[in-house]
Amino acid sequence: MTPPTTTPHGLRRRAVLGSALLGGLAASVPAWAQAAAAAPIRLVVPFTPGTGIDLIARTVGPKLAERLGRPVMVDNKPGASGNIGTETVVRAAPDGATLLVSVSTLVMNRSLYPSLPFDPLRDLVPVARTSWGQLVLVTHPKTGFKTAADLVAHAHKHPGRLNYSSPGVGTPHHLSMELFKNTAGVFLTHIPYRGTGPALADLVGGQVDAMFLPIHVALGQIKAGRLVALGLGSDQRHPLLPDLPTLAEAKAGNVNVDMWYGVFAPKGTPEAVVNTLNTELKTILASDDVRRAFEPQGMDPSHSTPQEFAQLVQRDAERWARLIQAQNIKAE
Repeated sequence: MTPPTTTPHGLRRRAVLGSALLGGLAASVPAWAQAAAAAPIRLVVPFTPGTGIDLIARTVGPKLAERLGRPVMVDNKPGASGNIGTETVVRAAPDGATLLVSVSTLVMNRSLYPSLPFDPLRDLVPVARTSWGQLVLVTHPKTGFKTAADLVAHAHKHPGRLNYSSPGVGTPHHLSMELFKNTAGVFLTHIPYRGTGPALADLVGGQVDAMFLPIHVALGQIKAGRLVALGLGSDQRHPLLPDLPTLAEAKAGNVNVDMWYGVFAPKGTPEAVVNTLNTELKTILASDDVRRAFEPQGMDPSHSTPQEFAQLVQRDAERWARLIQAQNIKAE
């Protein structure tokens, strides 16, 4: 056996190899981030263009490309309540080149569609939360309700007389009202529609009594006097409606139905890659122009570590699973 070399060249070679072993993980990140232009990062949006999730991807994407020196493209893959696009990412190579931009419906679907060929908790890695969105409980002026407590009192006195609309079974609007009903101990009849547009139209037209709506969708109708805001389904008030109390403040139940938005990677994506993406997203989300882009959609930029985001996703999956089981809700 040839003995180890002790020449200066050999010493330098061993020093280089030692440094490579110690810093190999860190060194792999720049190599990934600066990958060839032929391999862009793909941000998969499991919904149609023009949605809030699509806005996140199209706002963050160019900034991520600039910071990583690597092309970033948005790929809309709608269908099956977001499950088609999600499965695309689950099946992708865990190399950081395919990412999912999604919303809290991701974990709602886990219980609504128990036969899914994937599990978002098991098959995806949370990278970072990007924002929060709030839902507001609204009613038609003809009901005469001024607060959420008024609605609860009426529903207790006249069970089944009130109804509410949603864009469909299993949507955040639907599950939020079911959580509200469950917490307040009241019953309202669910009238599902095919999309937010017709559900909102019948609410504004007075055919429906109440609904949970994203704050940016409800705001114009509230200001025009066509709808009355009863309470915000959050732990804190929102700057767009600073005088509107939360449902807890309105004595209508401690109900938080905030929607989170965030980025996920396929299971097995290297931790170093996840951490690099998380760090870059933190810087991007702190910029004023991102805030200005998000605000019209009622979203507030909000960053988290991968670990914090994973904990949030787990908690939300568990609480929506309990509600879906308790209310025997089944996807259409």
